[in-house]
Amino acid sequence: MTLTDADLAAKLAPAGLNFVKRWNQEDVRLPPLPTGYSPASAGPEHGRFDSRPDEIADVDAPDMPDKVHASWFRMATEYGLFNENREFLLGACYARYYETDDGYDDNAWVQVRLLDDWDFVASEVDLLRSAMAGLFTTRFVPEFTVASLDGRTMMNTTVWGNGTVSTIAICTPDDSSQTER
Repeated sequence: MTLTDADLAAKLAPAGLNFVKRWNQEDVRLPPLPTGYSPASAGPEHGRFDSRPDEIADVDAPDMPDKVHASWFRMATEYGLFNENREFLLGACYARYYETDDGYDDNAWVQVRLLDDWDFVASEVDLLRSAMAGLFTTRFVPEFTVASLDGRTMMNTTVWGNGTVSTIAICTPDDSSQTER
């Protein structure tokens, strides 16, 4: 059984994300990644930028929520995630229990608006929860993928094998600016 758009909107609201609409998969453009790989596999030659060293947090550190939020928002702003209404795409799973026969049929991109009162950690929204973090902690740790509406930026907040959490951005350089950020 899958969630409806209304169900998904209600689940995202506590995190400060206003559901706008679900996108057709064929309408979503993303920066090019190495063939068959995830954003984490991309390198600088693919337009990858990482959180600054001081923004990387241990999953159990007291300042993990502040570091994750500050780094994510800085990168979202700096690398062009938001449109003029602070809207972007969020990778979401419509499976009610996050399980389907092949694991991917219920994945979709949804357009959301970041509200002023957002909090991805304290809200403990299951749709933003890292499954991998459970290897390191019982604490809520976010893990999610977002993309700009124009397809130029993709970001992934992820938990790494060393028990840290950080954000990466993959950016398609525009023709007018090939400078390093």
